Amino acid sequence: MLRRVDLRPSAAEQEPSFTSGHRLRQVLPRAEMDVDAAIAAVTPVIEGVRDRGYPAAREATARFDGVDLADPRVPAAAITDALATLDPAVRAALEESIRRARIVHRKQRRPTVEVQVVAGGTVTEKWIPVDRVGLYVPGGLAVYPSSVVMNVVPAQEAGVPSLVVCSPPQKEFGSLPHPTILAACALLGVEEVYAIGGAQAIALMAYGDSGEADGHSAGRVLIEPVDVVTGPGNIYVAAAKRVLRGVIGIDAEAGPTEIAILADASADPAHVAADLISQAEHDPMAASVLVTDSAELADAVDAEVSRQVQITKHTDRVRTALSGPQSATVLVGDLEQGLQVVNAYAAEHLEVITVDARKWAERVRSAGCIFVGASSPVSLGDYCAGSNHVLPTGCTARHASGLSVQSFLKGVHLVEYDHEALVEVSAHVIALADAEDLPAHGAAVKVRLA
Repeated sequence: MLRRVDLRPSAAEQEPSFTSGHRLRQVLPRAEMDVDAAIAAVTPVIEGVRDRGYPAAREATARFDGVDLADPRVPAAAITDALATLDPAVRAALEESIRRARIVHRKQRRPTVEVQVVAGGTVTEKWIPVDRVGLYVPGGLAVYPSSVVMNVVPAQEAGVPSLVVCSPPQKEFGSLPHPTILAACALLGVEEVYAIGGAQAIALMAYGDSGEADGHSAGRVLIEPVDVVTGPGNIYVAAAKRVLRGVIGIDAEAGPTEIAILADASADPAHVAADLISQAEHDPMAASVLVTDSAELADAVDAEVSRQVQITKHTDRVRTALSGPQSATVLVGDLEQGLQVVNAYAAEHLEVITVDARKWAERVRSAGCIFVGASSPVSLGDYCAGSNHVLPTGCTARHASGLSVQSFLKGVHLVEYDHEALVEVSAHVIALADAEDLPAHGAAVKVRLA
């Protein structure tokens, strides 16, 4: 089911044929996402919401979701009822997930740092939360109350004063988001929730609806715009984020989920196969990649995948993902080459299941989140490790980070010099202003010297 990519050096070669990250990325498996085509599809929707507010979003929801809502605001009673009817075991699991996430994210907040540059001159860096954030929770092939936790907890721990959650309406639940998502919102104290999904949700959070587009607000839904939008979604959500970046801050353009596993002969093939399958059940475009220096492990994993796929619930979805061009087993000559491969691949989720796993994991430079050892599967991080599962995909882990408290904070410098400190450095400021032919900059200092 998993195709093979053999990067082992031949007997005649002294070094692997592919060593640079750029060349490796050309041969490694990757899901193909035509974001440009998606942008063409979502741009009219975004422009409609910008110009007409919620009525345009309502039309898009009716067209794409088959749901027509005059008011997408989820009633407070529906949120309360969802929590009251939640399975006790699921409630306990969500509460534990929230507790652990708070422990980790509370420690992420950076302190204010004041630096005395010279006598009488200081620069202070402080971190200020954004005023309002929009948190997107997808509702496609699966239900993701865990994404509510992963988005809301860091925003709350950052001190964001205003939160709004958007999630697609579900026909089978009275055109509201899935009740488990609403219950998670209740547990977290989120009261502003809207039954709207897709590009129209991102646009509505970005532009809001002032009720003024048609000259009156009667019968209109009033939504205040946000400063930052975070959360995973499909390709149209990713495209909307790309179009609206600048109007709003975003976390990332999240694409199909992906897992890479760096494993040696010590790994249990049943564990490896189960972890590959666990990501494949998300989406037919999900990527599952095994990187190993053991052909025997690769063969054993193939056998385990074939066996386990037959007994998993979403067999067709998993089979499509594992058989796609985005999934493969990559054979390498040794773990050093394997490390080069996983750094080039820059997986959203990377498992390291080797002898001395922590040693190898410490040397990884590009991954959204690294799971170390046989007892740290990705699904632990999805729910209850305390880490965040909103992570960079599509090789963007080379330069991007997962969602954290810092995603909702702005770093601001406070510069405070007294007169003597300004006088002491004034000649340098004036010299640089003259060198850049900006004499008024120098004059702004000179006028203070008298």
